[in-house]
Amino acid sequence: MSSAREQKAAAIRRLLDEEGDSVFENVTGFNQGRYDSTGELDDYQALREEARQIKEDAIDRLPELIDELTESVEANGGTVYVAEDAADANRYIREVAEESDADSLVKSKSMTSEELEVNDALESAGVDVWETDLGEFVLQVADEAPSHIVAPAIHKSREGIADLFNEQFAPDPPLETAEELTMFAREYLGERIKEADIGMTGANFLAADSGTMALVTSEGNARKTMQATDTHIAVAGVEKVIPTVEDLAPFIELIGRSGTGQDITSYISLLTPPTDNPTFDGDTLLDGDADRDFHLVLVDNGRMEMREDEVLRETLYCIRCSACSNVCANFQHVGGHGFGGETYSGGIATGWEAGVHGYDTAGEFNDLCTGCSRCTEACPVKIDIPWINTAVRDRINRGKESDLDWVYEGLTPDAEPGGLDLVKRMFGNFGTLAKLGSAFAPLSNWIAGADVSRTLLEEYVGVDSRRPMPEFTRHTFEKWFDGRGGSHVDPENADREAVLYLDVYTNYIDPDRGKAAVRVLEALDVHVRVPKPIESGRAPLSQGMVATAQQQATAVFNELKSYMEEGVDVVAIEPSDLAMFRDDYRRLLPEDDYRRLDDASYEVFEYVSGLVQNGADLDALPDGDGEEIAYHSHCQQRSYGFDGYTEDILEALGYDIVTSDVECCGLAGSFGYKREYYELSVDVGETLADQFSTEETADRDVLASGTSCGDQLDHLLDRKPTHPIERLDPR
Repeated sequence: MSSAREQKAAAIRRLLDEEGDSVFENVTGFNQGRYDSTGELDDYQALREEARQIKEDAIDRLPELIDELTESVEANGGTVYVAEDAADANRYIREVAEESDADSLVKSKSMTSEELEVNDALESAGVDVWETDLGEFVLQVADEAPSHIVAPAIHKSREGIADLFNEQFAPDPPLETAEELTMFAREYLGERIKEADIGMTGANFLAADSGTMALVTSEGNARKTMQATDTHIAVAGVEKVIPTVEDLAPFIELIGRSGTGQDITSYISLLTPPTDNPTFDGDTLLDGDADRDFHLVLVDNGRMEMREDEVLRETLYCIRCSACSNVCANFQHVGGHGFGGETYSGGIATGWEAGVHGYDTAGEFNDLCTGCSRCTEACPVKIDIPWINTAVRDRINRGKESDLDWVYEGLTPDAEPGGLDLVKRMFGNFGTLAKLGSAFAPLSNWIAGADVSRTLLEEYVGVDSRRPMPEFTRHTFEKWFDGRGGSHVDPENADREAVLYLDVYTNYIDPDRGKAAVRVLEALDVHVRVPKPIESGRAPLSQGMVATAQQQATAVFNELKSYMEEGVDVVAIEPSDLAMFRDDYRRLLPEDDYRRLDDASYEVFEYVSGLVQNGADLDALPDGDGEEIAYHSHCQQRSYGFDGYTEDILEALGYDIVTSDVECCGLAGSFGYKREYYELSVDVGETLADQFSTEETADRDVLASGTSCGDQLDHLLDRKPTHPIERLDPR
């Protein structure tokens, strides 16, 4: 295995061991809080749509809004400086400090200031800088980078923070409880605030019409920071500008609920600086007539280029709530020190890092996004984060030059450059691999499983030798269907007609689930047709092979077009393939073609449910008779809202069902096969396996809707999972 892969694997093992438990406990709590809090909103989806429209409009009109904001702030007596990049912003901030003859500066939490590395810039100019946010203060003392956009020290345990403070400050008696740690920091930082010459804050939103700044915080330190000194510097990316104060409403409703599960955060501060309030030295108000100096530093640092970029533009809609981090299974286990770059972390980090720091830093963690789409459902402004990550991955792939492009163009079925990573190329062409494996089975399975083959695959391709390889069958579903003479339901007497999309796994590895789907649909009076097998494009898309995915999407549409013209429904067994039809194809196909397939396609249980609702006889399927089963729904089933259909049908048939609430199985297609990610994949998977190993679930048969879910559970449990459609098989 390459040294780069080994280094990444070692780093992930360290994070799993040292930080994983704290990260998991905290972010899963935030995530559950989001479910609970947003579930209480009758207009949640309407608020998301409103927030999205405001951000779209603001980014569209950004140059004019910046001009309007500048006029508003200057009319209020403040100063606006638009910084071209980090160096420009830091130069201006240092000049303000010099003009103020400042020896010390206190800061409230600001990711933009982290992006600028403003602390280092000021300290190099002789200005003492103190973070007043408790989490940021902990990291300042520890000399560590944040691991979460909202809760920067989320990877630290209480015991670890106590050890840190006791070592650095030697309090007597030593600190131990959370209350003692908090009170110590409050008193220590209170003194720093009293002594400070300048206060610095970020800004969650900036209203162009009035110059009003909104700060959304969980601690009161931001208010103290900006009020304790007569010079206030606010640092914000240009994307924080919105048109009006009234536009704040949906964001105030959404940001706390999305990030930490709070209905509203502890402190929401709206101010139009410079304020005329008197300063204070902790408890005592000082001269109420003192002049207040306010500087708003608006930071470009690549954002205007992102605005013109069709992929990165949507990143600018981000309101930095961290919901994409909290919902992400991989982030839940390694945090932002693994799933993050120079400044930003979590799902949206790829867009930010590519835009403000460059593709090299984005490429270091981009593969940790598995495209499960849970983050899109969680994002309060509906950013298509998986697509940003995929498109950036594609750009990174294409940035790797090779003298062998001509060889790959002649020997591989993909449309990718020669410099593409071998493991990505292998899994991106999995359909071709499966076709060959099936043609030469069982010999191909024996060769692939041999010790020497696994060693070579691990060393030169990066496929972990501990992960069982899929076993191909020579008796494909396609051969079975043709051999039985097609559908056994007369099309003239059928209630419906459906084409069963033939995915790679069903055809070449597990035909039984396809056979079951056919027999179930036939039992419900559906005439079933099967097209020739064509890959949906999911495999190459997951590797960032966008051109190849587009080729396959076009081929799928062309194959299904004639069926749809006849009014035939399209039914998919594999949820990730349906997710391609329902969402990803909007990026890969002409709009009209995408809409046609989106409207015509169904997940198999979604389709069965629709048949039953429209009069199909559920009694045609076998009764569950109280049988106890444990079920895990695929992540994209939940994202697209058709996870409940499987449970509804199984319960209607009389099964006693326990459903997992784990976001992801951890295998995620090819992700868990890659050497550098195997330990993380298993760690995520064990969270799911644990739910199926309790006193209530340990003896239940396990059902899993997704291919990866079933393979992961098969790897981690002593029970082989099956697809739930097989439980409905009249056989």
